[in-house]
Amino acid sequence: MADQDDERDLERRRKRALFLRELNEAKELRDRVQPRKARAARMRQQMRMRTFRW
Repeated sequence: MADQDDERDLERRRKRALFLRELNEAKELRDRVQPRKARAARMRQQMRMRTFRW
C-alpha cells in the first residue's frame, strides 16, 4: 500500500512541477507581449502583499 501512495505522490508532484513551469512561461510571455500591463499587475500585487495582514 505504501508503494502505491508514494507513486501517486510522485506523480502529483511531477504534474505540479510541470504546471508551475508552464505557468511561469505563460507569465514571462505575457510580460514580453504586454510590458505595461504586466508592470501594473506587479505593482498591484505588491500593494496587495504590503497591505495584507498576516
